[in-house]
Amino acid sequence: AKDLDDAVHSKLLKNGNFELGVHIADVSYYVTEESPLDKEAFARGTSIYLADRVIPMLPHKLSNGICSLNPHVDRFTISCFMEIDENGEVVEHDIVPAVINSTERMTYTKDLFFLMQELAMILQAKKARRGAIDFDVKEAKVLVDSKGNTTDVVLRERGASDRIIEEFMLLANETVAEHFKWLELPFIGFMKILNRKSYYNLVELLKL
Repeated sequence: AKDLDDAVHSKLLKNGNFELGVHIADVSYYVTEESPLDKEAFARGTSIYLADRVIPMLPHKLSNGICSLNPHVDRFTISCFMEIDENGEVVEHDIVPAVINSTERMTYTKDLFFLMQELAMILQAKKARRGAIDFDVKEAKVLVDSKGNTTDVVLRERGASDRIIEEFMLLANETVAEHFKWLELPFIGFMKILNRKSYYNLVELLKL
């Protein structure tokens, strides 16, 4: 990952259910609504990801510094805690502003966590029962030299870790969307598709 803006944790509960936590960096702690930083971010719209670099929506010291969920340091997040049964159903959830201290920065290709994989497989089976289509499409990776010139294009294989994170993020989005549906509030999503107004409304609600 180029940006460490999310983190996950999981554990097995005494009743046999899983606890899953999805933690998203709380940028609003530093970037307040209608501030100069917020207006510039709104003008840019998004970070632009190139083959070998990123043009950030927010200053580098924020996006890769004090907002980044780097390991072994306290960081502000909006966290979704979910209790999930053996069928992949969320039986309890809580969405709160939090402070986390990430244990480690892991990689998609080297690290495999068996409890997380077990939970991800349960969630995949649930999606299949609901009729979801598995778009397992290979990604192209552009290789560049030190001057930024393209040298090759290779296929990037998706591993088990990619699927684990994908399932967890999808579940967090569903859980938060359902939460706000019952609150009858206008809402788009939990992750990067959040519009500015919905995001600030979410943060203010959670801090009440």
